Amino acid sequence: MTASTRRSSTMHPRRLAILALLIVVAGTHEASAQTLFDALRARREHQQQAQRDSAPAADGLETGEGAPGKFALPPSARFERDVAYGSDPAQRLDVYMPEKASRAPVIVMVHGGAWMIGDKGNTGVVANKVAWWLPKGYIVVSVNYRMGRPPQPLEQADDVARALAFVQERAATWGGDADRVVLMGHSSGAHLVALLAADPAIAARAKARPWLGTVALDSAALDVVTIMEGRHARFYDRVFGSDRARWAQSSPLHRLNGRAAPILLVCSKRREDSCSAARAFADKVLASGGRAEVAPVDLNHGEINAELGRSSGYTETVQGFIRSLGLPG
Repeated sequence: MTASTRRSSTMHPRRLAILALLIVVAGTHEASAQTLFDALRARREHQQQAQRDSAPAADGLETGEGAPGKFALPPSARFERDVAYGSDPAQRLDVYMPEKASRAPVIVMVHGGAWMIGDKGNTGVVANKVAWWLPKGYIVVSVNYRMGRPPQPLEQADDVARALAFVQERAATWGGDADRVVLMGHSSGAHLVALLAADPAIAARAKARPWLGTVALDSAALDVVTIMEGRHARFYDRVFGSDRARWAQSSPLHRLNGRAAPILLVCSKRREDSCSAARAFADKVLASGGRAEVAPVDLNHGEINAELGRSSGYTETVQGFIRSLGLPG
């Protein structure tokens, strides 16, 4: 028996069948062989598209969420995990506290993830922010909220409001100051905090008191009506549905009511929809007598989340806004 015969005899039967079929087809007609290859390629592409369609990712953007995992806390920092602010298992928050905190300002962070995925403990959400703000004497709180299928952004905004009220109520027990709170969110989380900033009645219904300011990290969903009336990523249909009244209720631009608390809108220069939406929202805030700043940065969507807290001009811009609210750092 030759070496080639031995290799053939040990080849997997399925591979032998496929090889035989290709030889027959190719020997019959080259065009038929090409047709077979095209059909196989089309089937593979169909499967890949089906996988993409079923995924809950926002719009192909990197979220910068990372994954749940361990990261080094600053020396002597304290940590409380999964503190309940409501009865639903999703209504939980994590609290990161510096050593001997006393009347510490508090940053409340709301994660992103297309209103459908994400977690308060993901490293991209908290690691660098904790490393930056705890040594400056801040408490950092990271919030989870309900994420159904389809999600309900207005319920999620209510969850954020309820978490804010809970943080204000409990701040003193952590060494924090309930009157020195900054609300921050990324991506869909930025949409939710912008919604509260636009219409503080959402927070008031949850018995939350006014907070000092809001930092919205790269949300393009500030004008939901315009998004839904134009060409948009399909996942928005799952989130906002087909009812125009619901679009307006979910739209920070349309909910803007009176004078909003100061807001910083960070946007990626690599996403024109983000910066144009931020400028339109800021213009309306300014027209109402409020204060709004737009900070375009040369980072992608995910980097705006994960890189905040690394020593950089970007982090200093956010810190400068927070400092302008009368907070340290």
